[in-house]
Amino acid sequence: MDKVCAVFGGSRGIGRAVAQLMARKGYRLAIIARNLDVAKAAAGELGGDHLAFSCDVAKEHEVQNTFEEMEKNLGPVNFLVNAAGINRDSLLVRTKTEDMVSQLHTNLLGSMLTCKAAMKTMIQQQRGSIVNVGSVIGLKGNSGQSVYSASKGGLVGFSRALAKEVARKKIRVNVVAPAWLMSGVGPHPRSEPMKLGH
Repeated sequence: MDKVCAVFGGSRGIGRAVAQLMARKGYRLAIIARNLDVAKAAAGELGGDHLAFSCDVAKEHEVQNTFEEMEKNLGPVNFLVNAAGINRDSLLVRTKTEDMVSQLHTNLLGSMLTCKAAMKTMIQQQRGSIVNVGSVIGLKGNSGQSVYSASKGGLVGFSRALAKEVARKKIRVNVVAPAWLMSGVGPHPRSEPMKLGH
């Protein structure tokens, strides 16, 4: 059976590093980003028959359409990586409401929507793996990042609960919590992986 991995936020940073690793492990990849040209460039660097898609994870219809296109062109998605994320660092009293909403929609709601879209196929297959990319900030907090911290902390709670929901279907759900990034190279060596599944 084909191994198909969808990497949301796969055009840069952690998502890009994960995509490179999964390509070496023989997965067929869907690289998903808001900007299709950037996603195509990242997919092209991997060689092989990997594909690129454009999607705003905060919009449910775009997520659903993307999963339909991925399954039509690559086959059932059995590995999902949620690395798409944004931050708008500011003290809470100076943070605009629209910046709060955009962070919560992209960092938390977006992962919920992609997980929901992936569930149908994974449950049918009785297998699957999901990795949500959180942040150590979501565990420990940081001044000037209260909203970002809330979005990443919420992702931990969501992932814990989802792992319990789908464990009996042989679907694993995990979170990684990087400490900081070095210019798109990948997570700091002190990143904190969190095993939430069984």
